[in-house]
Amino acid sequence: MVSFTDSAEATALAERARDLMEDVVLPKERELTGGMAASDRTLKELRAAAKEYGVYAPQIDEAYGGMGYDFRDALPTFEEAGRSLLGAQAMRIAAPDEGNMHLLELHGSELQKDEYLEPLVEAEISSGFSMTEPIQGGGSDPKMLKTTAEKDGDEWVINGHKWWTTNGIGADILLVFARTDREVHPYEGCSVFIVPSDADGVEIVRNIPHIGPDIDRHGHAEIEYNDVRVPEEHLLGTEGAGFKHVQERLGPARLTHCMRYSGMASRALDIAKAYMSEREAFGTTIADKQAPRHAIAQHETELAAARALVREAADEISAGGEARIPVSMAKVFTANATQDAIDTALQFCGGNGIAKDLPIADFYESVRQFRLVDGADEVHLRSIARDAFEDIDSAELDPITRYGQ
Repeated sequence: MVSFTDSAEATALAERARDLMEDVVLPKERELTGGMAASDRTLKELRAAAKEYGVYAPQIDEAYGGMGYDFRDALPTFEEAGRSLLGAQAMRIAAPDEGNMHLLELHGSELQKDEYLEPLVEAEISSGFSMTEPIQGGGSDPKMLKTTAEKDGDEWVINGHKWWTTNGIGADILLVFARTDREVHPYEGCSVFIVPSDADGVEIVRNIPHIGPDIDRHGHAEIEYNDVRVPEEHLLGTEGAGFKHVQERLGPARLTHCMRYSGMASRALDIAKAYMSEREAFGTTIADKQAPRHAIAQHETELAAARALVREAADEISAGGEARIPVSMAKVFTANATQDAIDTALQFCGGNGIAKDLPIADFYESVRQFRLVDGADEVHLRSIARDAFEDIDSAELDPITRYGQ
C-alpha cells in the first residue's frame, strides 16, 4: 500500500470514520439494498452516530458546528465516507451542501452564517447550487451565463433559467450564480446570491431523470427564476467577484468528489476481489487467473496515483494557492480511474455485479456522472493543455533550434 504524508490528526480522524462505516453505515446500507433510498429518519440516525464517533462535519469551523479540521486533514475521511453512498450523508460532507457550507464560511456575513450556515451544518436545512443553465447558457463554459440580477433600490431582481441544480427539489436555500453587470467581462460582472426556495418567482419546473441513485431524494432540479426579489443582504461575498468565489468553492469540492469516488472504487474492488477468490470457473478461482489479477493490479495502481494527485493539489490549496491545474489533473484522472475500476469490479462479479444485492451496480450508475459534473473531462484537459503549451506558444525561437540536436 502506498504511504502518504497524512498528519497524525488526519489519520486518527479517518480511522474513526472507517469505524463508523463498518459499525453503522455499511450495516444500514445492507438493509436498504435495491435503491439506497434513505428516509429522513435514517439519515438523522446516521448523523447522530457520526457525532458519537467524532466525524461529523470535520471540515467546518467549530464556531459553526463543525470540528475545525484543516481541509487537507479532512480529505482522507472523505475517502472513507465514499465507501457507501450513505457515508457522506452521515458525516455531513456530501455535495452540494458541503461545498455550499464552505462558500458560506469563506464569504458569508455574520448574519448569513447565523441564518444559513449553522442550520446547514446541523442539517436543519438543505441547499442547492444553482449555476448550470440549459443549452446556450452557462455550463462547461460559464462565461455564457445568461441569468441576470439587477439592482432595484435595496433589492436584487433575479431572472434566469437553471437546471442540474443538485438537491434543488428539497432545498431550503439556493445559491444562485448570476450576471450583475453586463457591460464588463463575465469574470468581473457576476455575483452569487442566497435565494430562499419559497421566494416569489422561484419555480421548480421538474426533477430531471438521470443516471444514478438519489439517496436523499432531492434530485437535480430544473428551476426558473422569474423576477425573484431578494434583499441586498442576500448578496454572498463581493459584488462582481462571483467567478472568484465560485472557483474557491469548486476547487476544493472537486477534490472532495475525487476522494469520495476513490473510496467508492476501492470498496468495489474489495468486493470484487472477495468474490473472485470464491468464484470458480474452468478449474480454478477467478482470482487465480492472470488476466483478472493484472486488471486488479492496474486499478490499484491508478487509484494510488489518484490519491497522490489529490493530496498534491490539496497541499497547494492549504498553503493559500488556487491549484487550478493540479486540481484539473486530479479531477480528470480520478474520474476516469474510478469509472474504470468500478466497471471492472462489476464485470468480474458477473450477474452479481449487475444485481442490486451488492452496491456495485449503484456505484456504476453513480460514477459515470463524475466525468461531467464539476467540469467535463474535456474542459479540464483544455486547461491542462493550455498550461502545458503556454511557454512553447510564447517562445520566439524555432522549436527545432531550441530542442533539436
